[in-house]
Amino acid sequence: MKQITSAALAFVALLALWNAGYIVNEAEQVILTQFGRPVGNPVSSPGFHLKVPFIQVVHRFEKRFLEWDGEANQLPTRDKRFIWVDTYARWRISDPLKFFQRLKDERGAQTRLDDILDGETRNAIANHDLVEVVRTTNRTPALDESQTEEELVVLAPIENGREKIRGEILAKAQARTADLGIEILDVRLKRINYVSEVQSKVFDRMISERERIAARFRSEGEGEALRIQGEKERALQQISSEAYKSAEEIRGRADARATEIYARSYNRSRDAQSFYEFLKTMETFEATVDGETILVFSSDGDFYGYLKSSSGSSR
Repeated sequence: MKQITSAALAFVALLALWNAGYIVNEAEQVILTQFGRPVGNPVSSPGFHLKVPFIQVVHRFEKRFLEWDGEANQLPTRDKRFIWVDTYARWRISDPLKFFQRLKDERGAQTRLDDILDGETRNAIANHDLVEVVRTTNRTPALDESQTEEELVVLAPIENGREKIRGEILAKAQARTADLGIEILDVRLKRINYVSEVQSKVFDRMISERERIAARFRSEGEGEALRIQGEKERALQQISSEAYKSAEEIRGRADARATEIYARSYNRSRDAQSFYEFLKTMETFEATVDGETILVFSSDGDFYGYLKSSSGSSR
């Protein structure tokens, strides 16, 4: 009986010793509670630590940066434009004691951040025009290769811009979370988009603009094609004219050479000259007279003379 009691006491002592210590790693910070109430200071240094066994409870919280990702909401701007705004933020537990007392755990913190960040985002968007939300600076738009200088859009100047609106949301949200034991490190507008009704109109306007630019390109292309076609026709005519000129020059030189050769051949005697004149006359007849031609000659013409002499010879 004594052995059983001793063993039980030893087991309880070991269990108490085991429950009296806890380990904190580098990414954690700890709050101890006793009967549901926090005791002592938060423990943020890593290592082995002691507590009252079975009475004090360890509550662990993240020391690292945490993420808040909000839902996309449909919000109105000051100029009555409805847009979808999707935001996200980074935060951390700066005071684990306040965090435990006010929010208990990360789930409670996320719920509270939903109210704070969504509300401040809604207020900031409602206090500014759409152009302030979507733009950051008063930049000069770059000239697209598809645009001319006359088509360059002049943007209306802005006073704040998206970056200042984001800073406004961050500052107001930090002020509202200062007594919750958390610190909001950064807020970003992840996505801004038109609602479907406005988006379809924007797309239609973009399509019509691109169609107008495409029509201008086609018109310029057709004009350039006609110019190239005209230059081609002019070049072809010039080449043909020069070729015809060269051919005629060659033909003229050849005819002159042939005439020279004929002249040397037929100038050897009077009979040769008469024969040459006869051949040329016959060639002329062959080129100019057909079966339907009616010839009228004077009695002293060469044609008539040859025909008469030819008729006399045949008789």
